[in-house]
Amino acid sequence: MLLISKTYWLGMPWTYRGALPEGSDVRPVQIKSADLRDSNGLYYTPKGGKARVGVLVTHPRVDFQRHYCVPPFVAAGCAVLGLNGRNFNNDATAIHEQLILDVNAGVKFLRDQGCEKVVLFGNSGGGSLSAMFQAQAQLPKGQRIARSPCGAPTKLNDVEMFPADALVAVSAHKGQGLILTECIDPSVTDEGDPMSIDPSLDMYDLANGFAPPPQPSAYAPEFVQRYRAAQLARVQRLDDLAREYIHDARSHEQQYEAMKGSDDFMARHRVGRRAALQRVMVIYRTMANLNYTDPSLDPSGRSQGSLLSERPDLMNMQFMGFARVLTPEAWLSTWSGISSNANMLKNLPALTDIPVLMVNASRDREIYPKGDAEAMWNAVTAKDRTFWQFDGEHYFEPPFGSPTAPDVDRLMAQVVPWVLERFDR
Repeated sequence: MLLISKTYWLGMPWTYRGALPEGSDVRPVQIKSADLRDSNGLYYTPKGGKARVGVLVTHPRVDFQRHYCVPPFVAAGCAVLGLNGRNFNNDATAIHEQLILDVNAGVKFLRDQGCEKVVLFGNSGGGSLSAMFQAQAQLPKGQRIARSPCGAPTKLNDVEMFPADALVAVSAHKGQGLILTECIDPSVTDEGDPMSIDPSLDMYDLANGFAPPPQPSAYAPEFVQRYRAAQLARVQRLDDLAREYIHDARSHEQQYEAMKGSDDFMARHRVGRRAALQRVMVIYRTMANLNYTDPSLDPSGRSQGSLLSERPDLMNMQFMGFARVLTPEAWLSTWSGISSNANMLKNLPALTDIPVLMVNASRDREIYPKGDAEAMWNAVTAKDRTFWQFDGEHYFEPPFGSPTAPDVDRLMAQVVPWVLERFDR
């Protein structure tokens, strides 16, 4: 059953179309983070090879090496690093407290190339990643996050960090955890059974206000309130389960160490295997945001459906979706709306001393005007702050089959001057 949005049929919708500016150059680079992890990327330079302004575009898992922002920035004389971090194409083990070390390595790389100013281009999930990095990087050692949500020590207070000079957040969401809290299906009654269901909490049940697609659904306020509370409750249950798995492994690891020197090899071996067990959490049904089908809840110019599918009622049952397979540590750090530190509403207020530009796409089917864009904008405390509402889809992608992307062109025609006015005088 093919349910993926047409947006993705011709490749990744964030990839630039057309050719790079004449005389520009691109080369592959491998960058090592402070904790000795390798990241790969493409480094673009304008004609002449040198740039005063460097742009870093990255994402927790998506390949942004050929992001649509690259050609316009290069044409304007900026260098661009499209960087794939350690969890490229797979966030099953994504720990944001580690991912920001990849961002840090990217910023350092740009500065080492001679870029006096570095701009973070945070698109989609890259927005919350970039904001978390900046909030931590601008703190001195000793004041950064010491332990990730799973309780493991971080390396953030042991390394030199290199804060950037501006944040451009385009179609950014509040954080992967916060977005999941609003699209996780609360009608799941058994995490081990993808077909388990509480009919009274099923948004895709006609009895609760769902309408056969493409008709718009209409959910009663009482159902909406109960549904949102149940979503948060499911996230809390998953948090509890993740911590239970982690505690079990750590307690057996301590027991294994205590049995060192034991004459009973098999007894210690059994404990060691339990300590070494890395559990995997399978999170079923995470495409169930009421906003997907009821346009009245947070009105915008969007069409029916989600970022990934016009039929989220069916896509909800498939493998492709948010947070499908994760370690307990990754769940807590990246996808838990309760525990994750990659939270724009908490990190944006810390960015007081750099320019912040926020752009919302009017037809975005995953980021909504009031619940997302307005909430994030209200969290911005920067002295130099700008908000734009642009007509377009989440990635400003064109209609299916179009060889050009006019919405991208219009967007970047304003974003690039915004950057240059501040840093390329």
